[in-house]
Amino acid sequence: MGVVRTFGERGFVRLASLRTISNTMARLADARLPPSVLRRLIKGYIRLYRVDMSQVAEPIESFATFNHFFTRRLRDGARPVAREAGVVIAPADSRVSSIGSLPRKGRLDRIKGRSYEIEALLASAEEAAAFADGVQATLYLSPSMYHRVHSPVDGHIVSWRYIPGRLYPVNRLAVRHIPGLFAVNERVSVFIDTPDHGRVAVVLVGAANVGRISLAFSSLVTNTGGAAVHETPATPIAIGRGDELGVFNLGSTVVLLIADPRLEAAAGLAPGDVVRMGQPLFVNKLGGAAPHPPDPPLACAPVAPGRAPK
Repeated sequence: MGVVRTFGERGFVRLASLRTISNTMARLADARLPPSVLRRLIKGYIRLYRVDMSQVAEPIESFATFNHFFTRRLRDGARPVAREAGVVIAPADSRVSSIGSLPRKGRLDRIKGRSYEIEALLASAEEAAAFADGVQATLYLSPSMYHRVHSPVDGHIVSWRYIPGRLYPVNRLAVRHIPGLFAVNERVSVFIDTPDHGRVAVVLVGAANVGRISLAFSSLVTNTGGAAVHETPATPIAIGRGDELGVFNLGSTVVLLIADPRLEAAAGLAPGDVVRMGQPLFVNKLGGAAPHPPDPPLACAPVAPGRAPK
């Protein structure tokens, strides 16, 4: 019986990852339904997932599509951003799956109950080496949550990489049956150099059902059948804590890697806790210099705060 169940679960997970399903869901999410139908659909979703609408910037009647609702913005000031020195903020409303020092040998051993290599996650041995002695956090965005991702640090975006892949669900069932799930799913890694914490990587991992990721500072949109992309701007892009990095369209998970070994999880924070964008996630309690501080750019192009491609 156990073998049959395992076979059935594995088959279900693989079926859910088919790109045709995510593409169909994307078309439905972007469809301009009759307003009365769309409002019923949105209100049903709100009831099902207990979505908190009290801080949403726009009324339900203003949403032209379901995806417009899902990628909803919040009112100004709804997410205060911690500005204290030495603080790395939560980049998204999320549940903490894992947080702490990076394990040796370049593997994330406890994230989602499975291990995988940082090199595989980033698709670059050179990029992975920068985080050998650093810290990590894995943050799961549930269907009820605000799905925009913001910068956890002050710094400069120096590159980003899109890695095409599968679109498995990121639930416990998929974790149990898909080894190295986060290094298999489609994802975008954004690399930020900071004077306070060295190199930072914000990895947005796609998932089943639409699976689309867009960036606030680039025209890149994933799950369109495009090839892998590695972009380095001619001028590093200045970004501040709380500025928008990108948007999940019905997804998923953020993996945060920071080179700074002096960081500790903010007081009282542990796996299973829910965090809001802007609150302290890591704190530097040791002082001292940042690891391999990058040279400051000669000129910077600022990212447009709070606006992502639709």
